Amino acid sequence: MLIVLASDCTPGDRQRVVAAVEEAGCTWTPLQAGGRTLLAVSGAVERLREVPLRRWPGVKKVIALSDAYMLASREHQAEPTVVNVGGVKVGGGGFVIVGGPCAVEDEASLRAIGEAVKSAGADLLRGGAYKPRTSPYAFRGLGLEGLKLLRQVSQETGLPTVSEVTDPRHVEACVGLVDMLQIGTRNMSNFDLLVEVGKSGHPVLLKRGQAATISEWLLAAEYVLAQGNPHVVLCERGVRGFDPATRNLLDLSAVPVVRARTHLPILVDPSHATGHVGYVPSMARAACAAGADGVMVEVHTHPAAALCDAEQALLPEAFTDLVEDLRLLAKVTRSARPVR
Repeated sequence: MLIVLASDCTPGDRQRVVAAVEEAGCTWTPLQAGGRTLLAVSGAVERLREVPLRRWPGVKKVIALSDAYMLASREHQAEPTVVNVGGVKVGGGGFVIVGGPCAVEDEASLRAIGEAVKSAGADLLRGGAYKPRTSPYAFRGLGLEGLKLLRQVSQETGLPTVSEVTDPRHVEACVGLVDMLQIGTRNMSNFDLLVEVGKSGHPVLLKRGQAATISEWLLAAEYVLAQGNPHVVLCERGVRGFDPATRNLLDLSAVPVVRARTHLPILVDPSHATGHVGYVPSMARAACAAGADGVMVEVHTHPAAALCDAEQALLPEAFTDLVEDLRLLAKVTRSARPVR
């Protein structure tokens, strides 16, 4: 349950509401969202339904939620959220294209890829500075130096940036150097990290966990939203399947399900979903047709020499062709019916 307090709520009004919540045996958490003060109530909320809270002084409205994710729910906010990432709007009916290397490797390659991505017509530049890898011997990124290179190329190309943060201790540095913080699939349930990026107030791209249900994914988003940070974009990147023909099982049905359940925008990552350069373009087009707010695609000028995920990175020429296809397809699908 969410109790939305009125703008003229007095301390006495608030205390009366809190007392009623506690008397019913429920717990509450104060939240700030959209300039409003809310009390997120959990526990045996059915006991509170007998209390006429809606008519009490200082209470604007009471929202009974059917899902545990309250702030992410469409019951809380019907209108789609639009997240501003360095001047690029994600959500609200447009289609955003993110491109770049899996990992920032060096200045020269990042600059070449950034220029290629910009020339192709992408909106955002991605690049990993901190890379969580299965093997401790694999390339794990350049860390802070990678972030600085990403900022440099961003300033040269004019493209806002997206980069993964893996440790709460790195959040402050990432906020200062990139425009959007990515929470990767391995960290979707790293709750301490979610709280820290929530406190930062910075735009967040939250990837779905490898075996996470949609409800678990939205609850992870709730951790960020509960810190007063409304700038959350979801990213479907495939869940773990049983067939090795593709890297993961891309769940495109998640797009309309998420649309129905939450107001948050959703991107699709066909690169990590398929793991194969030959499958990325068709799945990116399918994501657009499914109603996603955009896609994130890996691009590299020399994929064979890439230090991370070489098999799934598009060459700049192929990425340019894909961007042209997606722009045309987005016009057709968005004009055919509104994206909800």
